Amino acid sequence: MRIETLAVGPLQVNCFILFDDETKQAVVIDPGDEGDRILARVEQSGCELKAVINTHGHFDHIGANAFLVEATGAELMVHGDDLPVMEQAETHAGIYGLSVAPSPAPTRILAEDDEVVIGSIRLKVLHTPGHSPGGICLYGGDDLFSGDALFAGSVGRTDLPGGSHEQLISAIRSKLLPLPEQTVVHPGHGPETTIGREKMVNPFLS
Repeated sequence: MRIETLAVGPLQVNCFILFDDETKQAVVIDPGDEGDRILARVEQSGCELKAVINTHGHFDHIGANAFLVEATGAELMVHGDDLPVMEQAETHAGIYGLSVAPSPAPTRILAEDDEVVIGSIRLKVLHTPGHSPGGICLYGGDDLFSGDALFAGSVGRTDLPGGSHEQLISAIRSKLLPLPEQTVVHPGHGPETTIGREKMVNPFLS
C-alpha cells in the first residue's frame, strides 16, 4: 500500500490516497475539497478509484464526495451513526461562512470491526465516537488513519453536536493506544505521528 497525502480545502484537511500499484486500484479517505486535484493524482498513477471512505461526516471531510463518486462510480462508505451529521453538512458549513456540495448517499454503511478490502489494501474499521457519533479510524498494516479522533499532541474537539469528550478519550484508550507503538498515525489535520509518541507526550492521554 502506497500512501499520498493532499491537504485540501480552506480547513486543510488531510486527504489520503491509498494505491495498490499491483492491481492498479485506489482508495481515497476524507476528500474534503478539491475533487479535481484528488482525481488528477489518482489518474496520474494509472489507478482506478474504487472506494471513497469518510472517517466522519463533517463538511470539511466530505466536500468532494459527490465529485469523485460521479466521476468514477466509486463506492462511498461511512459509519451509520454519522449519516445525520453528513446530512447537516451544508448547514454546518454555513455557520463558518463556507459552502459544501451535498454528499450522495453512501453505498456501504460501516460498523465496528468491518473490513474494507480493495486489492491488497485491507483496512479495519475502529469506531471511535466522541468528535462525532459515527467517527471511525481505519487501521491497516502499520498505518492508522485517525480522522479527527487523534492528532499529534492533541485529540479531536468535542464541543460540536453529538460530541463527547468522555467517549472520545475512552475510544482512544481502548482501541488506539493498544496498537503497536510503531503504528504511524495519519490524522485528519496536521502532521503524522505514532502511537508510541502519543502515549508518551499527548497531554490529553496522560
